[in-house]
Amino acid sequence: MTKGTLSHQGVRERARRLLNHGANLLEQGKAQEAIPYLERAYGLDSENVPVLINLGGAYVMAGRHPEAIPLLETARDLEPHNVMIWINLGAAYLDNPILATSEQQLQAITAFEKALELNPAAPSVHYNLGLIFVDRGETDLASAAFRRAIQVNPLDRDAHSWLRRLESKEGEEHG
Repeated sequence: MTKGTLSHQGVRERARRLLNHGANLLEQGKAQEAIPYLERAYGLDSENVPVLINLGGAYVMAGRHPEAIPLLETARDLEPHNVMIWINLGAAYLDNPILATSEQQLQAITAFEKALELNPAAPSVHYNLGLIFVDRGETDLASAAFRRAIQVNPLDRDAHSWLRRLESKEGEEHG
């Protein structure tokens, strides 16, 4: 091995260190700061599922949803039973919830439902589905999703608030 080249093991170790640093920044809510570290890790090890998930998640958090999709789809193909991939993929497909097209919503619903198939208590997934169903005008599905969100996390104030709003609206329509 010549000076300046890293062994395969050395490359993987460098990618792991970059991944850990980027993941720590993500945990602190610093997606923009995490991206360069995660992109370097990806450049070293492009089939490392934790790198793909974290970089995809960082792109989602930074509002760069279209860049996240191919990374997360690669991760999905490598580990189809990883619930975090499906959660992040749902968020990436949805992009900006306010501007999401019906097709984007359906892609997100499919990904979120796959996440729930793998883990019925996956964090925030029922709530996110509820928001999509509200936007689609599917109030029965939205109410059911918010009820499940509350079952998973009884302290989810936003889900409680949405459920009260929907039940109040339903009461007005039937009253």
